[in-house]
Amino acid sequence: MRTEQPQVIYLKDYQAPEYLIDETHLTFELFEDHTLVHAQLVMRRNPARGAGLPPLVLDGQQLELLRAALDDRELQAADYQLDGDSLTVQPQAEHFTLDTSVKIHPESNTALEGLYKSGKMFCTQCEAEGFRKITYYLDRPDVMSSFTTTVIAEQHRYPVLLSNGNPTGSGPAEDGRHWATWEDPFKKPAYLFALVAGDLWCVEDTFTRQSGRDVLLRIYVEPENLDKCDHAMVSLKKSMRWDEEVYGREYDLDIFMIVAVNDFNMGAMENKGLNIFNSSCVLARAETATDAAHQRVEGVVAHEYFHNWSGNRVTCRDWFQLSLKEGFTVFRDAEFSADMNSRTVKRIEDVAYLRTHQFAEDAGPMAHPVRPDSFIEISNFYTLTVYEKGAEVVRMVRTLLGADGFRKGSDLYFERHDGQAVTTDDFIKAMEDANGVDFTQFKRWYSQAGTPRLEVSEAYDAAAQTYSLTFRQSCPPTPDKAEKLPFVIPVELGLLDAAGNDLPLQLAGEGAATAAEPATSRVLSVTEAEQTFTFQGIQAKPLPSLLRGFSAPVKLSFPYDRDQLMFLMQHDSDGFNRWEAGQQLAVQVLQELIGQHQRGEALKLDQRLITALGTVLGNPSLDPAMVAEMLSLPGEAYLTEISQVADVDAIHAAREFARQQIAEQLFDALWARYQAHREASRSTAYVASAEHFARRSLQNIALSYLMLSGKPHVLEATLEQFEHCDNMTERLTALAVLVNSPFQAERAKALEAFAEHFKDNPLVMDQWFSVQAASTLPGGLARVKALMQHPAFTLKNPNKVRALIGAFAGQNLVNFHAADGSGYRFLADLVIELNALNPQIASRQLAPLTRWRKYDEARQALMKGELERILASGELSSDVYEVVSKSLA
Repeated sequence: MRTEQPQVIYLKDYQAPEYLIDETHLTFELFEDHTLVHAQLVMRRNPARGAGLPPLVLDGQQLELLRAALDDRELQAADYQLDGDSLTVQPQAEHFTLDTSVKIHPESNTALEGLYKSGKMFCTQCEAEGFRKITYYLDRPDVMSSFTTTVIAEQHRYPVLLSNGNPTGSGPAEDGRHWATWEDPFKKPAYLFALVAGDLWCVEDTFTRQSGRDVLLRIYVEPENLDKCDHAMVSLKKSMRWDEEVYGREYDLDIFMIVAVNDFNMGAMENKGLNIFNSSCVLARAETATDAAHQRVEGVVAHEYFHNWSGNRVTCRDWFQLSLKEGFTVFRDAEFSADMNSRTVKRIEDVAYLRTHQFAEDAGPMAHPVRPDSFIEISNFYTLTVYEKGAEVVRMVRTLLGADGFRKGSDLYFERHDGQAVTTDDFIKAMEDANGVDFTQFKRWYSQAGTPRLEVSEAYDAAAQTYSLTFRQSCPPTPDKAEKLPFVIPVELGLLDAAGNDLPLQLAGEGAATAAEPATSRVLSVTEAEQTFTFQGIQAKPLPSLLRGFSAPVKLSFPYDRDQLMFLMQHDSDGFNRWEAGQQLAVQVLQELIGQHQRGEALKLDQRLITALGTVLGNPSLDPAMVAEMLSLPGEAYLTEISQVADVDAIHAAREFARQQIAEQLFDALWARYQAHREASRSTAYVASAEHFARRSLQNIALSYLMLSGKPHVLEATLEQFEHCDNMTERLTALAVLVNSPFQAERAKALEAFAEHFKDNPLVMDQWFSVQAASTLPGGLARVKALMQHPAFTLKNPNKVRALIGAFAGQNLVNFHAADGSGYRFLADLVIELNALNPQIASRQLAPLTRWRKYDEARQALMKGELERILASGELSSDVYEVVSKSLA
């Protein structure tokens, strides 16, 4: 913990390391009350830094140094300098070997960084800077070394000993202990190091690579979870095949391992050959995991596996380049999930998440470019901007180059930089060189913060039969106060005629098409602050379908009226834009209701929304998953994000009124769809497939509307689904519907039955916490405080914190933003407590308070006051200090 102001680290100050580590030899002696780590580092002067032998400064935190030797010469205290963050020694030659022994305490490590214990298991998390809590090292991603690791532990308690690479030996040791040695032949930075020791069982399979060689696949879990690994194993094999077929990337070791860990700050970690997963991202079976959880497991397994090339074989030079691996890999896993499921629905889900959460980050005090210029604590920059917006930047590269051009660029990138630590500039340079293009202006997406706004206007000339679209781009100010130059914005679009058909698109000045008809959907590259494109041969004024597939992460505005949006909902050939038209229509209607509520008027819903949704609901040709997405109104968090000043109570009242009206006026159609899909669920066993996910998604959103009617037969149907379904998707939806209903007795009975049945399953209990924390019924804070006393809850487990505290502050806006400020006080108290336990989790819980400028003056004062109280609370971690200080700046 720090009392002084932490140091700011700047990208502009980057320098290559003074020394390199060619070989790392580690021996771990694991005991119950301490661990001994013996490290031998084979090092040399970095020739890129010139002549001379400057002091060697090794990173190290919370280490007790027991021994140090330089080229077999024992060092005395006078031979080195030691402080809380480093060990400094003076090399005597350009090539040398440094040996150290340290004592650490994983058993008391609640921050879950470095080596720690999760239950009875030892495990590691070294990204970004956790390795310095294991031994003295050059803990930076541009120092890449081969690793040999020996783990020694009590055989009875820890029969399984794992590390990176391939196993090279094992055997008994003294006093009932045993050892295992692992060797990773691929050079890697320390952040990719991993170690696991525990009483674990594994599910085993093999995968045959395109080259014909087999890879051994193992998923390690605690014995009670052995029956929840099949879906992850299937997902892994699908991922390996997809990466070979789409990117030409084969796996490179003899064994690939996944370990499920209950206490983990992140979702999962791509350590070379030994991926460590939060158990929520690997364990899945029908009775205990929802469809969304199954899809999340599939996506996260793919993400971590894809990192083998986009992150491990080619890694990032420094942490400012984090999106080099994360943005690229999020794009890769999104494309994989789109190929495995519904491409349109996947795109809708990703964009809805981006616009609700990342756009809010761009508009807040922690706004930063995809490649940040500075940071205090790197763990605060594992952000939606780096991951999700970073993925959108890669997607735009693919959109501009086309699929074949993008593959050529990625092939060159992997070939050119295999085994290197590189930058986002290197990634873009490979794309340029492979395709003969200039992306200099495009790179502003990496260096400029904020969400660009794109205003579009139209003009039709009937005599000339031309149609023009004028694009004006701008970007609002961000905390860095930097000037915003025009971005390269790829806009995919089409033009619809009066019958809803796509028109052939030919720009003025282009020659007449000869070999084929002009395309009906094309990408325009908007590169100037104001730019006009004119289409010729347009015989009547068309209706534009803009930003198809959400081809750029921008806020688009075009003066569509509600009838035009209804037309696009019915006719647009782009599935994403059909959904988007429905969202825009709903936003206009909801904003009208919000205004009525603020003026004290009786609420009156525009019937065009009902008509549009009724048409969608009655269209049997539409994918049920698509229908479910179109029936989902924009969330309260998104309505908050697009408000100048968010009126929490009016937003909640307007959205609930609209839901009630939809439920009443479309009751018969909703009931028919519900019954048909529920009957299909009853008559077939659970299958984790896109078709079945789609059916259940429509069934469950229909039920959530139907229960608003309060009709006895809907309650009966809900109870039947809760009690007799064979899967968690239907059971949890039925529980959530009951929890948010006025049926108090049935609600209490269902909650009790659920908790009793799943009391021994921590992940399912997390869902039980979240359903109650997110309930918008009055008394939300009191319910959350009561749940914190439940024996299944602990602040020491990140999943529990996210499930209860995160769900309340992030999803239950009407209760969290109570006018008396009680929600803010509650969150501030918890952040202060978590700051001492787990700084990373503490800083991530702060996000709702950081957006205080979005609300009315009274709430602003209350939220700001709680941030000031946190800042004055004593010894803050650098994680929490950075977020709070930037929020108040």
